[in-house]
Amino acid sequence: MNYDAILLTTFGGPESPEEVMPYLERVTAGRGVPRERLEEVSHHYLALGGVSPINEQNRRLLESLRAEFTKRGIQTPIYWGNRNSHPFFAEALQQISADGHRRVLSFVSSAYSSYSGCRQYREDLAQALIDTELGEILTIDKVRQYFDHPGFITPFAKGLVEVLETLKNDGTAASDFHIFFTTHSIPISMAETSGPATLRDASNNGAYVAQHNAAIACILASVATQSAGEVPPWSLVYQSRSGAPHTPWLEPDIGDALRAVAKSGSSTAIVVPIGFVSDHVEVIWDLDHEAKAIADELGIRFFRVATPGTSMDFVAGIVDLIQERQTQSEGKELSSIGARINLCSAECCPNPRKELPTVAQATN
Repeated sequence: MNYDAILLTTFGGPESPEEVMPYLERVTAGRGVPRERLEEVSHHYLALGGVSPINEQNRRLLESLRAEFTKRGIQTPIYWGNRNSHPFFAEALQQISADGHRRVLSFVSSAYSSYSGCRQYREDLAQALIDTELGEILTIDKVRQYFDHPGFITPFAKGLVEVLETLKNDGTAASDFHIFFTTHSIPISMAETSGPATLRDASNNGAYVAQHNAAIACILASVATQSAGEVPPWSLVYQSRSGAPHTPWLEPDIGDALRAVAKSGSSTAIVVPIGFVSDHVEVIWDLDHEAKAIADELGIRFFRVATPGTSMDFVAGIVDLIQERQTQSEGKELSSIGARINLCSAECCPNPRKELPTVAQATN
């Protein structure tokens, strides 16, 4: 497929204290999140100066991607647009159109299937086309999910190996520590309907949970080839719940999981934030601040593996994914449920409130 522009499609974040509450209101619009919860979360941002690190990280990622394009002789321009802050999708699409481009390939900074992690981006891009009246001019497709792509898996595996080697060298036995693979909690109803039916697991948890378990298996398989010794116990846990209190969300929460393993005698926690591509506020605050505080209270040592960020493995992996889609070539997925380059079906990750127009949707 001959795409003539790439859109780095990201979540966005506030870049001043004055932007914090408007940003949080945009993020949670229509979701019934209590005002008190928004005010609570706003203090997390304000404690960090009112600036989310996500936009600066995206700027660095954009520069790294352009450098990798140059290295590979790829001349397709790369643009950047945010769902919830400047530069908004509409601004990016207007610039793309003004520069004379027509076929856009979107890379979304979310590796897994879910409404909020995939379909909502596709809805918001479609709405941006409507708002800018560019629907008859621009065509937008989307890079597939990449939860088990080497570019995403390798940075986590390398980081985990480094921690395991540190613990091994200081004499800590594998039975004394526990690995927590963390991701963003979502409503159970959203998890159950995530992804196409073919990627949902036997327990009806949906593709979201199945894909995380597949990513964990890929990371542990990579670690096993790099580090001698026993692999310690591990758990898939959740963080950053933000919904209405009466709505069931995926559990256990990282805090509850830390308390549970402390009772079993574990002395060390290794946290691997596999649900995230960069160290933004939900990683820095919810893990490095809140989860670590719980670990300290319990007398547990706390190690946190870095997210892929702008590591060369991740940057090269993104470009591999873009080229895979451009050339319709075979993918590099590492698991048996690896995503393919096909467009999303109409049934994938449905909107829990009402059906809205989307981009990058299959017609069958």
